[in-house]
Amino acid sequence: MMSSFESLLTIEETYWNLLEKVPASSLRLTKIDDEIYEHLLKDFPEFENTEYGLIINEDEMKSVTGKARWRKFMNTYENTVDDFNFGTLLRTNSKGEYSEENTIFVPRMQFYAVEIFRNKRGLNDWVKENASK
Repeated sequence: MMSSFESLLTIEETYWNLLEKVPASSLRLTKIDDEIYEHLLKDFPEFENTEYGLIINEDEMKSVTGKARWRKFMNTYENTVDDFNFGTLLRTNSKGEYSEENTIFVPRMQFYAVEIFRNKRGLNDWVKENASK
C-alpha cells in the first residue's frame, strides 16, 4: 500500500529527474522565473543571504506573519501561474533528497519561489553532480 507521502511525489519526482540531468542553475520552472526570483528578493529580503534558502524553517514560514507575507506574494500570481495554490512538497533542506523527514507541504507558488531561488544560486547543482558519478 502506498503511503500519503509516496502518492504526492509525482511532480516532485519529475522535478528531481530534471535536476539529475540538467544543471539546476540553467533550469527554468516557469516562463517567468526571473520575475518570481526578483519578487522573492523584494518581498523576502532575507533571501539575499544565500544561506537562508538552504534550509527552510517551516515554523517561520507557517507562522501568522509568515503566512500573511507568503499569501500576499503568492496571490500576485493567481492569474499568471497555473495551479499556483495547489499543494506540493518542498524539501526543507536543499542539500537533501525528497524524504518524509525532508519535506513539507506547501502551495505550489512557494515551491516555485524557493526552488527558483535555489536553482539560480546553484544550491541544487549538486544533484546532477551526484547523479553523474
